[in-house]
Amino acid sequence: MSETLEPALPTELDRKAEQAMRRLCDKQLTVATAESCTGGLLASLLTDIEGCGHGFDRGFITYSGDAKQELLGLSSGQVEHNDAVSADVARAMAEGALRQCAADIALSATGFAGPAGPGREEGLVFMACARRGGKTRVEERHFGPIGRGPVRIEALKELVDMLCRAIEGEG
Repeated sequence: MSETLEPALPTELDRKAEQAMRRLCDKQLTVATAESCTGGLLASLLTDIEGCGHGFDRGFITYSGDAKQELLGLSSGQVEHNDAVSADVARAMAEGALRQCAADIALSATGFAGPAGPGREEGLVFMACARRGGKTRVEERHFGPIGRGPVRIEALKELVDMLCRAIEGEG
């Protein structure tokens, strides 16, 4: 179980993340993260599991558009469109993370955790999972105006599920 985040996370999420990281390590794979709306929570969750640190390569917290461009190689057009919240950006973030490191799998998240400004849908999150040599899977979720923390937790659940599928070589 994660030690640092455990009191704040749903038990099921914590358990699933631990299982995913143990399976990742058993298969001698590594993961990287590229996060915007989750603000590093995914990296924290995955690195908080005792004995599995060798399965985590690195995390990119790219909250600003400039960071997405500089660290992950996104174009200015991608970043400017819809404040960088789109399926295209999520895909580019995950694939950019893989280009910048030696990890086998990269997960990304970009969205409006809330509150959202005019013309922005609070709770809209795009997540992607790229596996080296495979296709990138992108998910779109509409969590609604449930608050920043709950949106981030729901995104973490989806991302851990995506990681589980990628470890097993599924979509």
